[in-house]
Formats: sequence, C-alpha cells, structure tokens
Amino acid sequence: MKIDFLGNHLNLLPELAKLQFDEWKHFSPGKTLEDRVLKLQDIAQSNDVPFMVVAVDDDRLIGSAALALEDMRTRKDLSPWLASVFVKPEFRSNGIATILVRHIEDQATRLGIKKLFLYTERARGLYLKLGWSDIEHCEYMGVDVAVMFKQFAP
Repeated sequence: MKIDFLGNHLNLLPELAKLQFDEWKHFSPGKTLEDRVLKLQDIAQSNDVPFMVVAVDDDRLIGSAALALEDMRTRKDLSPWLASVFVKPEFRSNGIATILVRHIEDQATRLGIKKLFLYTERARGLYLKLGWSDIEHCEYMGVDVAVMFKQFAP
C-alpha cells in the first residue's frame, strides 16, 4: 500500500467520489454526485492546500484523506482542516485511517501549519488516540459531531 496524491490516480476519482458522496451526503444537502466529482477534480489538480491523498494498492483504491482550508460552514473561523478521511469497509480495522491521518499531519507540519481542525460524526475515539483534543460537541447539518484540533510542536 502507498499514499499518493489523488492527481496521480485520476482513474480512481469516480469511485472515490461515489464512496465519499454516499458516506457524507447528509452534510451537503442539495449537492449531487456530479458536484462531488467536480470538487475532487479541482482538488486533484492541486499540490498545495487544499489537496487530497489516496491509499492505493496496485492502483486499487483503499481510502482517502485531505488537507482543506474549509470543511465546516458554521466554523469559518477555524482553518485548515483534516477532512475526507475514509477507508473502504473491507479494509477497515487495519490501521489505514491512522496512516492516512498521520500522512496529512506530516504534510501539514512540512507546510508550517501549527494547528489542524476536524469534525467527526463517529470516529472521535480514533482521533483521541491519535492525540487530537475536543473543541466542542455540536449539531451540524442535523448531526451530532465532535469538533477537534491538534496542535503541532513548533
């Protein structure tokens, strides 16, 4: 398995867009699968923030993660964000989410970012284990979420 920029694996973009759309469509009412495809196409062209990486094995999609400028419409005061952490169900419970999160954290540190934010509906326990801390628990788009942060050493 390797972690690489989505832009180097454009053939995986339609599958990734469908998986992410199905997973998080409740956070984007009114948006379509085509909207998700277009967003990923834009992100795939970037090697700067925002960017997305994919976990692949022989060009088979395993998961994704992103470094985004915005991810939560109600918290525009927070930036940048760890976002789009997703592992296909058949690959879960193998530490892949941890690898993806650590990769984004490493990239953020290389870019001089001192603090990252995220929100999660179901993975708070994972992020706590990885050193993230709570900011708040709130309702976002009708869903209870934890908003979290991680501070990096200077």
